[in-house]
Amino acid sequence: MDTRLELTFLGHQTWLAQGGGHRVLIDPVLTPAFGLPGRAECRVWPPRAVDAGLMPRPDAIVLTHEHLDHFHLPSLNLLDRQVPVYTGPLLPAPVEEAIARLGFTMHRIDHTTPIELGDLRVTLYPAGARTLFWEDRVVQPCLRVGDGPAVFIAVDADPSDLYLQQVAEGAQPVPRVAMVSNNSQIVPPGMPASSVNLLPGVNGTRHKTGLSVLNQLLLDVLAPLDGVRDVLLCGNGFLPPASPHGPFLYSDHPKMAAAANGLQHLFHVHGPRPGERLTVPASPAEKVRSDRVGWVQIDDDFECEALVAHTVFLANPGNVEPAPLAEPPDDPDQALAVVKAELPRLGRELLATNAGNLACSIHEYLSGPLGPHRAVLRLKDGPGGKLLQFTWDVTTADFTQVEATGREEAMAAYPFGAEMFFQDYLALLTGRLQVWDVAGGAMECWHIGQPLDSLVYAFFGIYGEHQRPDLAALSYATMAAGVTDPAGSR
Repeated sequence: MDTRLELTFLGHQTWLAQGGGHRVLIDPVLTPAFGLPGRAECRVWPPRAVDAGLMPRPDAIVLTHEHLDHFHLPSLNLLDRQVPVYTGPLLPAPVEEAIARLGFTMHRIDHTTPIELGDLRVTLYPAGARTLFWEDRVVQPCLRVGDGPAVFIAVDADPSDLYLQQVAEGAQPVPRVAMVSNNSQIVPPGMPASSVNLLPGVNGTRHKTGLSVLNQLLLDVLAPLDGVRDVLLCGNGFLPPASPHGPFLYSDHPKMAAAANGLQHLFHVHGPRPGERLTVPASPAEKVRSDRVGWVQIDDDFECEALVAHTVFLANPGNVEPAPLAEPPDDPDQALAVVKAELPRLGRELLATNAGNLACSIHEYLSGPLGPHRAVLRLKDGPGGKLLQFTWDVTTADFTQVEATGREEAMAAYPFGAEMFFQDYLALLTGRLQVWDVAGGAMECWHIGQPLDSLVYAFFGIYGEHQRPDLAALSYATMAAGVTDPAGSR
């Protein structure tokens, strides 16, 4: 039996795996960009064109989770409806419904039921227990042909405790290859980012370096998997919307892999570019080999332009102001009514978040004793172009509109704050944006405490697909509206 595995990288976190004469397509994003249509769409980086007509037909599709850089209806629309779609047991129901409307059959399975495609076996393991809540529905595939080398995909979550236990007990072999996803998404200085704490003297991810990213990916994530011989880097593979700086910092995976290989001897690190095919040999004595497929082409011109923009921006960063992702509402008064109707719910949900818990436990801030108003939501470009300011009262668990102040004054009065555009918050509430879109670069925050105490993470918990499947369903309908007639069978 030929137990080799071939892994073709299609960009960001999309892979076509082949072994034992069968193929599985993982998290297909096959178009030049992904996300909701409009200003929130993200161009895949490095830019590439995937010829779905020439791509070998998969025997199965695996969706690891519901985020739009993994679940993309326009890409699924390019595939044969007879190909079964597999996912884990916790995928939000609106995702399954949206895929069913395209004409696919979805199968929810857990780690006890491997996907068996001839001799190719794919097992979907649950995310590790320490995984952050907005990624805890992720499944992590392990691929193996017969008793050949295993490939473990540690996508977007801490490695599965169940998988690690099975490896430790000898029920599963130590994987020959581990894929790790670089989700650092570090923007250059001068760019707005919701992960950056606006309070003076606190600088969020600004202090993260390529070394810290490699340490987290290669040492922290892989520490429990002693014996892995090859590591594949993926992720960080998109351009944030309307960014003048081009790609994220530390997203050049060939360069990151070369640095890692020069700094450690535990395993060999690979940083594939889209279209690169890596062959994992059956024999442990042989090295992983690499070549390219002809049906994925790098857009050299666009890549060159973006890299020039990146170099120019780094040479003279300046300060870039956030820009809205959504268009202004046609009826501002009705839009304001929608926003105000949502605030009581937001206020109640906020109590159960890290930010809410910490806000209720403190008694003093910069100006002395704190009253009941502990957080502020500032919505820019409201009706009439005005800034709207709402303060959160922990005694009523509700927001109250107050006279708008300058940012510095608001930061001095409230230990927690978030600023975003009025039309973006409205779009979030009506399914034209997801919370991840708004947080990407159109939202700014300040907070005391640790990074997870920020209001941006509170928003992840309150408006993520797991908590608001109704909003997720609306956003999938928005994405599906741009999908052409079904591709049918090939």
